[in-house]
Amino acid sequence: MSVLIAIAAFFLVAVLVFAIGSLLDQRSAQARLIRERLATVEKSAERAPSEELALLRDEMLSKIPALDNLLRRSAQVSSLQTLLAQADLGIRAGNILILCVVSGVIFGTVAVVVTASMPAREATFTRVLGLVVGTILPYWYASYRRNKRFQRFEELFPEAIDTLARAVRAGHAFTTALELIANEISEPIATEFRKLFEEQKFGLPVRDALLNLTERMPLVDVKFFVTAVMLQRETGGNLAEILDNLSYVIRERFKILRQVRVYTAQGRLTMLLLMALPPIIVVIMLVMNPAFISPLFSDPLGHTFLVIGITLQTIGYFVIRKIIQIQV
Repeated sequence: MSVLIAIAAFFLVAVLVFAIGSLLDQRSAQARLIRERLATVEKSAERAPSEELALLRDEMLSKIPALDNLLRRSAQVSSLQTLLAQADLGIRAGNILILCVVSGVIFGTVAVVVTASMPAREATFTRVLGLVVGTILPYWYASYRRNKRFQRFEELFPEAIDTLARAVRAGHAFTTALELIANEISEPIATEFRKLFEEQKFGLPVRDALLNLTERMPLVDVKFFVTAVMLQRETGGNLAEILDNLSYVIRERFKILRQVRVYTAQGRLTMLLLMALPPIIVVIMLVMNPAFISPLFSDPLGHTFLVIGITLQTIGYFVIRKIIQIQV
């Protein structure tokens, strides 16, 4: 007990010292960033006229210089930063990692306090579980926000395409119609199309700006839209008619997806019942007849059955999920 409290205190003190050091190092970090940008400008001026120049975008993974340099070496952290940007959380990857550590320490400490009177094995399992849940909770929330934002984008995307088609048919240029969508359609369509409009406005080719949109929103409908627009710009054709057909295809696809959800409702309900039934039965038995269910947690053979049961539950979940997931 005292060892765990000492470890928790060490983590809290380390985080506090790290935060104080980062605050003291903010001014030097800003000066370093300015020097790097000036050096980049000087190197660009020294290039040959025929050398292709590219727009550089500085994406800091953390405001703490040492942590930022460390995180830039990992491709997984860069993917995490992309996920946070897609979730529109406005937080850096370094901050979310620190938040995961702090959350894990808090949940682990609470588990230590709660399980102080429990037997050693059950207490150890509960503490490890609390630590793991607390660590992954911020990442799970970011993933949840990302998925909800993607769903909202897909719902509004046909309306945005219709608005773009009407604007093109009325005589507006394609780039001007993008600004119109950013001003007329609600979030998250407005934010993504405003970024698309501003990127091409500040000199990025329209093709590259459209490809950046597919990176920010890796959805099938967005890829269809970008492919159709790029083909029309290269080969010609009636853009308004192409957009109308694309909007119709996307709406029909949503109609089929809703029909699929109706047809797979029984499978999803079966999965929910099979996953929820064993834990509910265990909790009911713990309340009504603890002596009957206690060997499951106190006996080594019971621990083996628990591991087997959880493993089979997990396998069954993924099998049923694979069956009911139908790509349209």
